[in-house]
Amino acid sequence: MSELKDGDKICIRFTLSLEDGTVVDATEGDDVMTFALGDGEMIDTLESHIKELTIGDEQTFLINPDEGFGYRDEDNLHEMQRSDFPEEIKLEEGLVIGFDTPAGDEVPGVIMELIGERVIVDFNHPLAGRNLAFRVELVSVNA
Repeated sequence: MSELKDGDKICIRFTLSLEDGTVVDATEGDDVMTFALGDGEMIDTLESHIKELTIGDEQTFLINPDEGFGYRDEDNLHEMQRSDFPEEIKLEEGLVIGFDTPAGDEVPGVIMELIGERVIVDFNHPLAGRNLAFRVELVSVNA
């Protein structure tokens, strides 16, 4: 088989886990994830590992924060006021809320702390600072 390249449509089965074995995301049963290499859906490190595979290969790759989702950044913690949130949202620690950026994109923020009328929201990626295990099986290419 020829080398995989950007633009190739691939199908994989995968499991993404934390160091302790907690599964973060996975395909289930016979389900597959289909995407085009280089389309930005996967982080570069995962794509580079996938490109090393041939159909039927199944491997596990360890991904550290440098190669994955980066490290936590305290500058991504933002203080907001309770009045900035709709009244119907019951604010509690751990609640994930979608926020609109000025560019019109939606980014998740996690309510980290409630201090009186102040709300501390964490905009770091939930996997920032985490070592991950990525088990992947290459099912098909351009099918």
